[in-house]
Amino acid sequence: MRRKRNPQTTIFEVLGKHPGPRELEQMDAILATDHHLLDQAYADLLKKSRSDTGRQGMTAEQVVRCTLLKQFRELSYDDLAYYLADSHSFRSFVRLEPGHFPAKSTLQENIKALSEEAWLAIHQFLLAYAQQAKIENGRKIRLDSTAVQTDIHRPTDATLLWDGIRVITRWLFEGKELSPCPGYGCSDHRRVVKKRLLSIQNATKQETRQTAYRDMLHYAGRVIAYAEQAIPELADFGGDSIEDYTHARALAEKLSRAIDLLRRVMDQTERRVFKGEQVPASEKIVSLFETHTDILVKGRRETEFGHKVFLTGGASNLILDCLVERGNPADAERFLPLLKRHIERYGRPPRQSTADGGFASQANLAGAKAADVKDVVFAKKRGLSIVDMAKSTWVYRRLRNFRAGIEANISTLKRSYGLKRCNWSGWEGFKAYIWSAIVAYNLTVLARIQLATA
Repeated sequence: MRRKRNPQTTIFEVLGKHPGPRELEQMDAILATDHHLLDQAYADLLKKSRSDTGRQGMTAEQVVRCTLLKQFRELSYDDLAYYLADSHSFRSFVRLEPGHFPAKSTLQENIKALSEEAWLAIHQFLLAYAQQAKIENGRKIRLDSTAVQTDIHRPTDATLLWDGIRVITRWLFEGKELSPCPGYGCSDHRRVVKKRLLSIQNATKQETRQTAYRDMLHYAGRVIAYAEQAIPELADFGGDSIEDYTHARALAEKLSRAIDLLRRVMDQTERRVFKGEQVPASEKIVSLFETHTDILVKGRRETEFGHKVFLTGGASNLILDCLVERGNPADAERFLPLLKRHIERYGRPPRQSTADGGFASQANLAGAKAADVKDVVFAKKRGLSIVDMAKSTWVYRRLRNFRAGIEANISTLKRSYGLKRCNWSGWEGFKAYIWSAIVAYNLTVLARIQLATA
């Protein structure tokens, strides 16, 4: 029987025994081996910096490490700000000074400033590190593709018309708040348009649906007319302050882009709903916000909206290369370009390569063999013989089974690193998001390999 309780264990002592901080410590050690790793990230942040005066902001190293933590733990900006204030291991990894607690807005502004090129530079460093540490030599590769969604709702003609009307109306009323108030006129039709949207979504008769569509098109035309009247006034707005002047010019530019998109939505609505046409995917608008979004159809699977991503994996489970594509290219068209990129990166062809059945073709097999790849195996034969692909049936089966591993890599990227859906805006933001997730994944894989072999 003790007279006093044992001292309570602190949270930091508990964390010290957890593998999470040990992984972060190893990741920190890997990143610290190259002093020129952050040159491109620093250049990106300088472009966004307004001046050299004022409060000292985050360093390039801190921004990169914050992004890696965000992707590594799949955190929102709110959650990231909280953990950076609360977690000793997170603050140590990011190397934050005492009393420095970056806010959500600061994190978002700095992380979004990093370009695809900055993440590519870090990716190349990690591959060089893995090659030097004899973890990955690129001699055995596997290829596959996946779809990554953009951050949009599932598009219909009605919802796209509603998006255009409500956004343009909101910007028009923002313009009316400037001082002095611009002289253009506008009315708010959002209430009636929302009713027509609900009528379309709940209608059981085609006549009811078409009547509601006609009303939506009518109000869309009126909103466009208001915006066309407002654009020249906002573009020439003098204003009582520089903030109002800048805001007016920005509103004019946004209204001009939105008008063009809404007109295209109106055109495709008339063609599809009233004329019964099949509008080609290349001519469709699926979002007024993420206009770069592609329509991805693959076999009998559900249609997805985003971009196709091609991945090259290695025997170490590292992702060696990534190709983010516009449109919906066939897998078979990208096999040889991916192989060429790999050869350029490593300076020699892989000894063995394996890919999903969608990459299989006689031309791809011949091209890979011509590049001195000894064994080229596809998950489905598609008219190709085992003898042509590999030197034996045993090798064919081994490589076919090896290919299945990239499915697990893709699953991990989607479940744990946010690769299922990109929530960064714009085409450049999409590519930066994909590469930041891959860099965070590769860094984690390297850290775990190092810890396992230590």
